[in-house]
Amino acid sequence: MDYVIIGVLEHEIEASLLEAVLQDQGISYRLRSYRDIAYDGLFQASLGWGVIYADAANREEILAILADIRIPQEDS
Repeated sequence: MDYVIIGVLEHEIEASLLEAVLQDQGISYRLRSYRDIAYDGLFQASLGWGVIYADAANREEILAILADIRIPQEDS
């Protein structure tokens, strides 16, 4: 299976939430953080936390999940 870049993740919490949902739904993926110890996170500040790779067939589903994660939740 060839993985493609699906999207850029903004921060570690977003990555963790997305990872939990994808695991729960049995969707194969790979996360890649831009964290680099030598540059003390310099690239994360300009590029985002990292990227998610997955099968292109899952692109729309993953982007929909990511959009739901990014929607601010209103207090009830």
